[in-house]
Amino acid sequence: MPPAEPAAPPVCPRHPDRVSYVRCQRCGRPACPECQRPAPVGVQCIDCVRELSAPAARTRYGAAVRSGQPIVTWTIIAACAVVYALQWLLPNDLVYQDFAYATALTGLEPWRMLTSAFLHSEGFVLHIVLNMYTLWIFGRILEPVLGRVRYLAVYLISALGGSVGFFLLTPVSMNGVIGASGAIFGLFGALFVVLRQRGGDVRQLLVLIAINAALGFVVQGIAWQAHLGGLIAGGLTTAAIAYAPRGRYQLLLQIGGMALVTALLVILTVVRLGTIGTPGAVLPGI
Repeated sequence: MPPAEPAAPPVCPRHPDRVSYVRCQRCGRPACPECQRPAPVGVQCIDCVRELSAPAARTRYGAAVRSGQPIVTWTIIAACAVVYALQWLLPNDLVYQDFAYATALTGLEPWRMLTSAFLHSEGFVLHIVLNMYTLWIFGRILEPVLGRVRYLAVYLISALGGSVGFFLLTPVSMNGVIGASGAIFGLFGALFVVLRQRGGDVRQLLVLIAINAALGFVVQGIAWQAHLGGLIAGGLTTAAIAYAPRGRYQLLLQIGGMALVTALLVILTVVRLGTIGTPGAVLPGI
């Protein structure tokens, strides 16, 4: 057989006239001395170094661009499902007694204003089904846009806003209030702000909000006050995120805006507490 022709020497992709037997530890391509950059092991080419140092893609609200499932949304749904199962398994309504919200307990056990958003009525399965289905729909839209941390902040502040709205607009009593509806309405407000800020059509969303708001006046046992409080809190919190100028101080301004909304809710609660007593009592059963 004829002798094989000798292989051509490796050359630098950026400088084809330069032979280089040194290869990048990341991509394996030859790199001439001008294109070599020191690495923890060996060298890397200039293209790989630039790729590694490029800033991560972010949404217009400063969140990292992510693909895949909405992790926070699924986590909230899972938490509500676990709590709902515990409500059925534990005797004597123990979960309800410890975590449901009653306006008369605001000063004594304020954490109930948040924990009540993870409880749902045992005697009405559609309560949790409809709330979780709505959360799944809106979470898939808002979580990738706002980012996981910002989205979670909107949800929790909206849940708090729902309890504050109920506290401000109802007589003080020991009647327990449970459900994620306040937080869900907060997501309504969040999507409204995002659509308006981006110039989208909000008419269908307004119709959806109006229908759900009307149910609070038609169906007995629905706390429209919590819906209103959550809607306002979610809208204000999202506005603080969406309208913060992009740039170096965007995150700082967003945190400040969310803290301001939370502080406003706390102040309204404290002012209301100043006009009432804080009796200690036991919540009536569901």
